Amino acid sequence: MLHAVIMAGGSGTRFWPESRADRPKQLLALTGPRSMIQETIDRLGSLVPPECTLVVTAARLEEAMRRQLPNLPPDAIIGEPCKRDTAPCIGLAAFRVSRDDPDATLVVMPADHVISPADEFQQAIVQAARLVEQAPDQIVTFGIRPTYPAESFGYIERGDALDEPGTFAVARFREKPPLSVAKEYLAAGNFYWNSGIFIWKARTILEALDRHEPEMHGHLRTIAAAEGTAAFAAVFAREFAAIRGVSIDYAVMEKARNVAVIEAPFEWDDVGSWHAIARLRGADAQGNTICGKHLGLNTEGTIVRSTDDHLIVTLGLKDCIVVHTPDATLVANRRDEESIRQIVKLLEERGWREYL
Repeated sequence: MLHAVIMAGGSGTRFWPESRADRPKQLLALTGPRSMIQETIDRLGSLVPPECTLVVTAARLEEAMRRQLPNLPPDAIIGEPCKRDTAPCIGLAAFRVSRDDPDATLVVMPADHVISPADEFQQAIVQAARLVEQAPDQIVTFGIRPTYPAESFGYIERGDALDEPGTFAVARFREKPPLSVAKEYLAAGNFYWNSGIFIWKARTILEALDRHEPEMHGHLRTIAAAEGTAAFAAVFAREFAAIRGVSIDYAVMEKARNVAVIEAPFEWDDVGSWHAIARLRGADAQGNTICGKHLGLNTEGTIVRSTDDHLIVTLGLKDCIVVHTPDATLVANRRDEESIRQIVKLLEERGWREYL
């Protein structure tokens, strides 16, 4: 049976001041009326029923997730006691699913991507799941054909074509490149952006973690064995904290030899920063992207985000970001967007936790 695992533990610090520790970007409605986690669940449609859906998040976000996802069973939300990256997150979910469905096929995806149209996405998942059913040790991912030389995405170098249309063996995974290398990838035509979406048998990924990350697998196995016991909470906290955090790309994908990539038939965006809002929402004749009440004079190339009951007036701004929230306002040059993370660190250093 097909199960969905949604990774929703990110902090989204580049979306400060709207993204906060107790309300990170996956809980925000950044691109429409629904939050990103809600849109992720909506996108699955009837492909995966609620009882076959798991959301793995930070323990502090469990209740907020349940409020936003009332149709999921209470135990469908797993709260990690501490942050340990994507490989432990995926392994934890794979053990949980395997307990009730040893032959489960998992579709694993982040909670903070924008994908459309939903029917194309669902058809692609069905295609990938079919590949995994035909070859149970197969690992399948989706590659996004690049439209510009992105420095913020990882890349997948495709190899030989496989029998399934639009499907290729993976030659190599590549890290986020400098601009000059990203331009080479774009010109070569055989590189994809790494979507971070995976399909595999639960037992396949657990076997891979056992082979490549045996210490991590051991801690996860101990956690799984304690489920349903009075000691579970203590075991979970102790064993998960003992894991060395590592991404699934480093732990498995870059080492595995049985990986296939499907060229994604859907539109995809990794909503990683305020720039993504401009890409997704578009801009007016002056290049401005406006969300909320705004009056602009001599304003160009600027992203403004507020609410309908708070007016932002900009005068003589060019290539800026202006984000208003009830207790904090950001005004930044668009070229300095990556430095927003430094703001969060400075707030921590000053002890201004009410703004985190």
